[in-house]
Amino acid sequence: MPSLRVIEDGGVASPAGIYAGGIHAGFRADPNRLDLALVEVDEGAVAAGAFTTNKFCAAPVTVSRGHLGEDGCAAVRAVCINSGNANAATGEEGLECAEATCELVAREVGCAPEQVLVASTGVIGQLLDLSPFKTGVPALHEKIAAAAAASEDEDDEARLAGGHDAAHAIMTTDTHPKEYAVSYEATGALAGQTIIVGGMCKGSGMIMPNMATMISIISTDALVEPELLHEVLVSVVKKTFNKVTVDSDTSTNDTCIAIATGKAALDGCSIEAGTPEADEFAAAVNAVCQHLAREIAADGEGASKLVTVTVAGAATDEDADTAARAIANSPLVKTAIYGHDCNWGRIAMALGKCGVAFDQRDVDIDIMGMPVCRDGLTVAFDEDEALRRFEEPEITIWADLGAGTCETTVWTCDLTHEYVTINGDYRT
Repeated sequence: MPSLRVIEDGGVASPAGIYAGGIHAGFRADPNRLDLALVEVDEGAVAAGAFTTNKFCAAPVTVSRGHLGEDGCAAVRAVCINSGNANAATGEEGLECAEATCELVAREVGCAPEQVLVASTGVIGQLLDLSPFKTGVPALHEKIAAAAAASEDEDDEARLAGGHDAAHAIMTTDTHPKEYAVSYEATGALAGQTIIVGGMCKGSGMIMPNMATMISIISTDALVEPELLHEVLVSVVKKTFNKVTVDSDTSTNDTCIAIATGKAALDGCSIEAGTPEADEFAAAVNAVCQHLAREIAADGEGASKLVTVTVAGAATDEDADTAARAIANSPLVKTAIYGHDCNWGRIAMALGKCGVAFDQRDVDIDIMGMPVCRDGLTVAFDEDEALRRFEEPEITIWADLGAGTCETTVWTCDLTHEYVTINGDYRT
């Protein structure tokens, strides 16, 4: 696996050939909230996507999925994202607005509407006004063009700042922007190439993706065939974003898009499927997505703790996933963590109800590295030490079912009073 270097303040605009920005366009009442993001890429870039499985999928999901085609990958020049309105459950009018947005962006960028992808996040069931796009897209494109021109003069500060603004613009109940980027020195047939993988995402509530996350763009300057990019994205999503749950709810708007510009390629040498170079690339994409996935869990609505749940000893991968999600989604487990209560009985309860085959006499459970259950029976532990460990920002739960060799990890958060406050007042 490659030696990855974390890029300080890195994000979606870190790879060459990608430019981004964010402004307040008017989707939100607060003029201080950025609410429109645009990501533009040089000609020759390709994109792949993964989308929500929710039957009430939003209009931008339908449009972007269509633009990427049956294979889930195609050439792309821009991605436009608004916050404040999900454009979900809006019928034909919603689809027309999403398509019109693509046309607006295409005119500014100079490409076909089919080379534009769109995403939205916010309140469901309200028609999305096209007016903010009509004024916001040209203004944002002009801002991005200025940053791109500065980048050509080897001044990347404005380009990277634009990526940071874009990450702000896609936020809803997030408490902070979520960005990350890494680089690595490729080996083998790609020796001499320095490849960058970056990304941004938003997500805080209505999170159990079952495809990707609420909104995420993963970017790279690697030269990758569309089919391989899609293959890597889908594989990585299953191990990262699909392992996040805040409240067990799958959004209508979940969208994850990967874009490859090819700007890092030397002499047109590309990453080919089934090679060590492809494995290197997948490892870098996985590192970025896993970091962002953990950030989503840690920033769950009202959360005070990141919770990492690992279930081992399952008979199948599916059993491991089902058992881990049962723990991670249990309100009783999540509230116990919030209350700093080392109550392993709630974990046992969650395991026992989930339908996975195991014998309770074979189950071991640890909380924050402390054995609390062995062979299905309680183990004495130091309550004061448990309280001390509960002060850590990340709480770990580990359970071995003793029924096989399969294992998985899921990320979640605790359940606090603030979660109810946020969601009770979401529309008001």
